[in-house]
Amino acid sequence: MMRLRIRQLLLLEALGRERNLGRAAAGLGLSQPAATKLLQQAEETLGVALFTRLARGMEPTPTGEVLIRYARQQLVDFGFAREQMAALRSGLRGRLRLGTVPGGLPQLLAPALAAYKRQHPRVAVSVLVETSDVMLGLLERGDVDLVLGRPTEGHFEDELRIEPLLAEPQVAVVRAGHPLLEKSDLALADLVRWPWILQPPGSPQRSRFESALREAGLHGRLDITETASTVATTVLLEASDMAAIMPASLAAHYARLGVLEVLPLELPLQVPSLHLITRRHRELSPAAAGFVEALAALS
Repeated sequence: MMRLRIRQLLLLEALGRERNLGRAAAGLGLSQPAATKLLQQAEETLGVALFTRLARGMEPTPTGEVLIRYARQQLVDFGFAREQMAALRSGLRGRLRLGTVPGGLPQLLAPALAAYKRQHPRVAVSVLVETSDVMLGLLERGDVDLVLGRPTEGHFEDELRIEPLLAEPQVAVVRAGHPLLEKSDLALADLVRWPWILQPPGSPQRSRFESALREAGLHGRLDITETASTVATTVLLEASDMAAIMPASLAAHYARLGVLEVLPLELPLQVPSLHLITRRHRELSPAAAGFVEALAALS
């Protein structure tokens, strides 16, 4: 493995994407004969075929699939090293990719990022907002540097570093003037008669809400519109009689803006705390480590 060269790793990654030697070579600025020679040398070095040649392209062997994943990770690591060296040369700059669930925005990401950008204006920051299961997949692939979210099934502490940050209740929200706000002694059974906006299946919030309904003996089919977008949720709530579930801090934010109101009902819904989640076996870039410091300063 140590005898593989950088150009061979680049070629393996490109072949994994393109499944065609000509396109992979062109993308790397190589001639097809040069790419063929690089691949042959890699196979000779490892003593095993990495691709099966087909009439219209190439298909990786099982060993080839392993090597493609290895090559992708190595290239991510090279990019990481490049960012670190640039940061050391000229102060903290580079790129920071943050992943968060909607509930992490008001009390965690927004204040930490505001403080961070005041100190490090040259860092380019991107923020992705999705459900925890989607975010953890992005973290594993190296598409985000860290996640503010909740651990889900299939993700373990031997792979991820998981640090609790914020525990808060979930509340039901509706538009101002919704008929449910006029009802006294509101109960869970009253909610199932209305259409709902819920996160997609697999998200902790959705799974626990449906479990709470079953435990309360409410087995009717809900009228559900699915979205992980907070913007879509609030727009739909404003324009309809739908209801939705939000973390209390996010609901309070929209209540202050006069957009939504919280229903006077305590939901039997226990959602795990929000956590800072990073990859255990990958060091944080200087830009990401600085953001973690900004988060810690909030407490």
